[in-house]
Amino acid sequence: MKKKIDYSDCPIGTAITIIGGKWKIPVLYNLREETLRFSEIQKALPQVTQKMLTQQLRELEKDGLVSRKVYAQVPPKVEYTITPLAKKLEPILDALCAWGREYQESRS
Repeated sequence: MKKKIDYSDCPIGTAITIIGGKWKIPVLYNLREETLRFSEIQKALPQVTQKMLTQQLRELEKDGLVSRKVYAQVPPKVEYTITPLAKKLEPILDALCAWGREYQESRS
């Protein structure tokens, strides 16, 4: 009989809690190579609402995966960059992308 794992204490549970959600992985994937302004992220993900993108970016910032830099100018300029901790996700994001592509091809 397999031992049940307490999801709340499991490292995979932690990872899913931090990067789970429909938009966090796409945001991180788009930030992996360059710093982007809010509007650039929005253009890269046209299906996400402004409210949801703002929420996801705030959560990623709170969890230490995205840094936010605000420039004191009018109109305000805000840039987002992945942190060194999020940079460690790059091979995982690339692997997920490759797996997703393979899956799509196998289903068509």
